[in-house]
Amino acid sequence: MYKTVGVLAHVDAGKTTFSEQLLFHTESIRAMGRVDHKNAYLDHHSIERQRGITVFADQGRIHYKGDTFTLIDTPGHVDFAAEMERAISVLDYAIMIISAVDGIEGHTETVWELLRKYHVPTFIFMNKVDRDEVDINGLMEDIQKHFSMNALLVTEPITKNSISDEILEWIAERDEKLLDQYLDGNIDLPMFIQYLQTYIQNEQAFICMAGSALKDIGVIDFFEQFSLLTETYYDNTLPFKGKVFKIRHDEQNVRITYIKALQGTLQIRQEIEFGEISEKITDIRLYNGNRYDSVRMVEAGEVFAVTGLSKAEIGDVIGADPSTSKEFQLSPTLQARVVYNGSEHIKDVLKLFRILEAEEPTLKVIWSEKFQEIHVHIMGVIQLEVLQVVAKERFNLEISFDDPKILYLETIHTSVLGYGHFEPLKHYAEVHLKMEPVQRGAGVIFENKCHADDLSIGHQRLIEQHVFEREHHGLLTGSPITDIKFTLLTGRAHNKHTNGGDFREATFRAIRQGLEQADNIVLEPYYRFKMKASLDHIGRMMSDIQQASGTFETPITTVDKVVIEGTVPVANFINYNATFSAYTNGKGALTLQFIGYDVCHNPVEVIEWIGYDKKADPEYTSSSIFCAKGKGYIVPWYEAEAAMHCLKK
Repeated sequence: MYKTVGVLAHVDAGKTTFSEQLLFHTESIRAMGRVDHKNAYLDHHSIERQRGITVFADQGRIHYKGDTFTLIDTPGHVDFAAEMERAISVLDYAIMIISAVDGIEGHTETVWELLRKYHVPTFIFMNKVDRDEVDINGLMEDIQKHFSMNALLVTEPITKNSISDEILEWIAERDEKLLDQYLDGNIDLPMFIQYLQTYIQNEQAFICMAGSALKDIGVIDFFEQFSLLTETYYDNTLPFKGKVFKIRHDEQNVRITYIKALQGTLQIRQEIEFGEISEKITDIRLYNGNRYDSVRMVEAGEVFAVTGLSKAEIGDVIGADPSTSKEFQLSPTLQARVVYNGSEHIKDVLKLFRILEAEEPTLKVIWSEKFQEIHVHIMGVIQLEVLQVVAKERFNLEISFDDPKILYLETIHTSVLGYGHFEPLKHYAEVHLKMEPVQRGAGVIFENKCHADDLSIGHQRLIEQHVFEREHHGLLTGSPITDIKFTLLTGRAHNKHTNGGDFREATFRAIRQGLEQADNIVLEPYYRFKMKASLDHIGRMMSDIQQASGTFETPITTVDKVVIEGTVPVANFINYNATFSAYTNGKGALTLQFIGYDVCHNPVEVIEWIGYDKKADPEYTSSSIFCAKGKGYIVPWYEAEAAMHCLKK
């Protein structure tokens, strides 16, 4: 049985140490490393060993009691959370590590939410219980309060032959048939275990155990329970299907594509079809850390890497329709300009950044032809430092970055109808779009209400494709638009003159024309924060939050401590950690969790600072083009509606 298991946590909770213990005790590695000794097996990159944090999601293979486990150690730092999310998307089960000293931290909540989004059954290991100040019962109460009331503390081993009375009662309470057995004292243990396995798979039970990874307390006991209570079901008889979750390049820049096999089998030299693309597998690798074994075939449930694929991207499902590929939830909030003063041509540097973008899609490398500049999207400043090291080690590039800037978005507050017409000589397309604001975080949504009598199905699909094929600039700051529902109402083509690209032009013009009419809004990213410090600092903490345009809930105070939670614009708190640490003498705790975009707190200043000129954007126009007497002429956006052919009787 193949099981893909992710180990996830807030940074410094002990995740990599836990993984190291598991690999050692299951004889997957001969010697156990340590993060502080800079020799952890899965943190083998020089950056990870220097910093003592996990940056890349790497895997180890464990063979235990007849099952094969792929253990994926994921980054715990928020700057690399996108790498963690991509790993989550292919997991069968997750082990979440929570520090019993620090409790539930901001990023721990992000991890939990992602695990629930992807419906990954989750076990919890409460780490660092060897510390004097630990309160296991208090932590369990927090887990049940913030995560799930179905979190179940296991203190005595569950085996095929014995289950503690407390656990038996917990299982029995959830099924009438089992409850009758429990009350009669006629207990079928295999049935109780099977029901518990089902509860775990359905996210109706979350097994929690305590121990210390560093002191090797409870780790192998935990894994024994994990092994017993987890099952997977994969079908090798179906055609191959696999999800791409990671891309890397080796020293010779050979592209390595990491895949989780969802069904079927895959053999070396096999042709893989993805959409209209067909490529041949040239090598299949089973990785354990930075080492691998080449094999001739893999089965459903396995995690492996291949060479030979050049087009598949992270998130693609090979063997399925390309439309089944999924977007990931976590997205960057910052953008930075690449500074390069070397001898390489800047376009050659851009090619190297495209390689990095294939490995880390959230970079969204942007090329400015006008200014001959490269910009990248990032999650945080530590990611920039890592990029510098990677560029130097892999490409021998000496680069730096300007100070990162906030990534703003735009949306609309009112519903409008957008019209676009493109009719230069021997071209023709017209598009009518209804544009409506939707809830925050919804992104761009499309609905089709166009009748086939007005426009062919093929042209309707083209318009939908053009709505999603690129980010569309807003009018206030030139930032991407979001949280808008586009409804295709009608359109028109010409039997003779409609050519490829005509509906692209008409669609883009319709979107822009609609934005010209709308009440536009600037959105900015927000943090959910949690601040914990001495009660002496409560005044300073509340004052800083208010000055940062944040809001907070009623502070929770104890004899000498205060905890304040709330939301605040990222722009005003991005560098606050250093300030907070200074006035609390390093004894305070601040966690920041990106929670999405909302209305900008200072739109006038932002618009002025960015200085976007909607009339000078060469890629966008709100005007339409019509044709008369063999010549095309421009109709400005405010006159476009009256000129539309579909509206004329």
